[in-house]
Amino acid sequence: MDKLILIEEIKRLKKEKNAVVLAHHYQVEEVKEVADIIGDSLELSRKATEVQEQTIVLSGVHFMAESVKILSPNKKVLLPVKDAGCPMADMIDEEKLEAFKARHPTGKVVCYVNTSAEVKAKSDICCTSSNALKVVNSLGEDPVLFIPDQNLGNYVKKYSGNKNVIPYNGYCITHHRARKEDALKAKAKHPEGLLLAHPECQEEVLEEADFIGSTTAIINYAENSENQTFIIGTEMGVVESLKKQLPNKTFYLLAQSFICSNMKKTRLEDVYRALKKDTYEIQIDEQTLQEAKSTLVNMLAL
Repeated sequence: MDKLILIEEIKRLKKEKNAVVLAHHYQVEEVKEVADIIGDSLELSRKATEVQEQTIVLSGVHFMAESVKILSPNKKVLLPVKDAGCPMADMIDEEKLEAFKARHPTGKVVCYVNTSAEVKAKSDICCTSSNALKVVNSLGEDPVLFIPDQNLGNYVKKYSGNKNVIPYNGYCITHHRARKEDALKAKAKHPEGLLLAHPECQEEVLEEADFIGSTTAIINYAENSENQTFIIGTEMGVVESLKKQLPNKTFYLLAQSFICSNMKKTRLEDVYRALKKDTYEIQIDEQTLQEAKSTLVNMLAL
C-alpha cells in the first residue's frame, strides 16, 4: 500500500476505533510521523492514562506496552510487532531474580522500567533512568539490588547517597557497544560539541560526557543549552527527534552502532494492521498486574 494511503488509513482507523498511537523516540521516522504522542517509556505510560481514547497502539517494545497496560488496565493496549522485545529486559526473569535475591536476602529490589511485568511484580519499586538516583536515595542505606542494567546500576552507585548498590549483570546491547575511544574520536572530530550521554552507556563513556541523562533529559538539555552543537550518546532516533525539534542546532550520533534493531522493527504497515485487526493485544493476569502496578505506583509516589 502506498505510504500516503497508509497514513490516511491510519488516521481514519484511529477515529473509527477510538484509538491513539504512542511512539517512542527510538522508532523510525515514518512511525513517529503518525504518532499522536512521542516520548520516552515512562512519559508514554503516563500519557496513556490521560488520553480519552480506549485503544492504545504502543509503537515501541514489549515491556513498554506492558507498562502502559499496567497503568491503564481498562484500556486495550496493542503492540504492532509481536516480537519487538528488549534484550536487556530478557536478561532477567522471575527465576534469575529469585536467585539474585537469595544471594542478597536483605536487599530491596529496584527494577529498571526495562523489565517484564512478571519481574516488576517480584520487585519492591520501579525506576527510570531519569529518577533512578531519587528512587535509590529514598531507600536509605538499605542494600539495593539493582536490576537488570549494570551500567545504570553502576552510575547510581557512584552518584547516589547509597554505596550499597549491587547491580545485576544485564545491559542494553545498543548502549553497551560504545567505548571510550568512540567518545574521544567524536569529541576530537567535533570539538565544539557537547557530549550528552545516556546512563545505559558504560562508565568509561560517561566519564567523557558533558551531561548524563535520560532520553527526555538529553532532549531538554539540548533545547535549553546555549551551545549549538551536540554529540548524542544514545539511540539514533533521539538524534532524528532533535534535528526535527531543533533545526537551528547541529547533532551528531556518538557511534554508528547506536541503532536498536528491536525498536526499528515497527513500520507503518504494522501500525495499520494493529489498528485494523487489533494485533497484538497485551494481556497480563490480574495478580501479576496488581503486583507490578505497586512497583510503578511506589515510584510515581516519589
